[in-house]
Amino acid sequence: MRGATAGVNLLALRSHNTALVLDLLRAAGPDGISRLELAERTGLTPQAVSKITARLREEGLAAEAGRRASTGGKPRTVLRLVPEAGHAVGVHVDRDEMRAVLVDLNGAVVGERRRPLDLEAGTGAEAVVETVAREVEGLVARVAGGGGWPRGAEGPPSGVPVAGATAAGRTATERVTVEQGAVERTAAGQVVAGPAGQAAVEGPPPAMPVTGQAAADGPGGEALTGGAGSQSPEAVGAAPLARVGTLLGVGVALPGPLDHVRGVLHRVTGFPEWDGFPLREALARRLGVPVVVDKDTNAAALGLAVAGEGGAFAYLHLGTGLGAGLVIGGSVHRGARTGAGEFGHQVIQLDGPPCGCGDRGCIEALCLAAVERGRTAEAARVLGAGAANLVGLLDIDLVLLGGRTVAAAPEAFVAGVGAVLAARARREGVPGGAVPVRIAPGGTRGVAEGAAQLLLAPLFGRGEG
Repeated sequence: MRGATAGVNLLALRSHNTALVLDLLRAAGPDGISRLELAERTGLTPQAVSKITARLREEGLAAEAGRRASTGGKPRTVLRLVPEAGHAVGVHVDRDEMRAVLVDLNGAVVGERRRPLDLEAGTGAEAVVETVAREVEGLVARVAGGGGWPRGAEGPPSGVPVAGATAAGRTATERVTVEQGAVERTAAGQVVAGPAGQAAVEGPPPAMPVTGQAAADGPGGEALTGGAGSQSPEAVGAAPLARVGTLLGVGVALPGPLDHVRGVLHRVTGFPEWDGFPLREALARRLGVPVVVDKDTNAAALGLAVAGEGGAFAYLHLGTGLGAGLVIGGSVHRGARTGAGEFGHQVIQLDGPPCGCGDRGCIEALCLAAVERGRTAEAARVLGAGAANLVGLLDIDLVLLGGRTVAAAPEAFVAGVGAVLAARARREGVPGGAVPVRIAPGGTRGVAEGAAQLLLAPLFGRGEG
């Protein structure tokens, strides 16, 4: 979701202008982009662009990518983003499993970890928080070799921590704010303040070289990809995340409803004991890094928008539950109370079967009941009826389908939902025909990748996270 495309030469908006430059560097890829092109595309003066790019190079976020022939004068130096200079963790907490991914600044997944999770076990919210925290720490330790830069055997680019840690040699304390949470670090990498008044974490960020490749599978049934150290996470130990200089923070996505701004859960369907639990605060205190919390469907929708999905679209997620993420006007639509997208609890059959939310005849209950009976085509038609209501209400351009249940029979769900939307378009004589229906890219880890974008998107000026 792209924000403004033009910059302004005001000191108060330095971060805004930096985000514009970073986004263009990322879009340019490994071939890079010249300072002159950056100035032309942002509307900033060449002097302003030079100052921004010099700072980005000093902090390890940008590097030279060679020279390009010019129409006149000497060849232009082109710059590129350094993807491995920053990372974010995205966590998808579902009712029966959790998945965590580590991504670089390009959003490329460099590590992944999965494990079963049972919210019905009655172990309590704090136990779930501890499980999530350990998996996140294990992922960073395993992929980064106990705190490494995921760059293969090359080693770290100058050892400069970014995105919250100051550049080498600076003495000022920088403040990195990720919407609701913030961590202050000194130039030595010490955490001096953070969300919910967390305790300081002593010591500088460790050196983070990486060698070898991760094993295909790790303990607890996790899948691992990307570079890893030769030592196991058990031998290395998971270093405190606040001391990992490249880490922006952790994004967590889970079923709603919840308060996105405060990071507090409401009555998650079927789990009333979570009502009012301050998940963001608890995880930020435990991990010592910024944490952002959002609904699973919103996170997935954000990831799709950042990846280039344009227009107004709905992402419908059918897994252990059913919800929607809405992108309207290029931004994730959360609503006045961050309650938008509770798609699964629209009643489409009065006096229908009971739903976990306490109502009857909800589309979620009808869909899941049909799936349980093995009637996939019926589930797809029910989902289509809900999608048709959404299309009629919001006049969106596209419906994207995702979630484990959809992934088990993608063709059937696309065909079933598409047939209902096509019938509606014929009845109403909709210009241009039916709204298209597609499977969302990203597969079953799309929510986790979107959760990581809750941290990355603001860095590139792609809306609030």
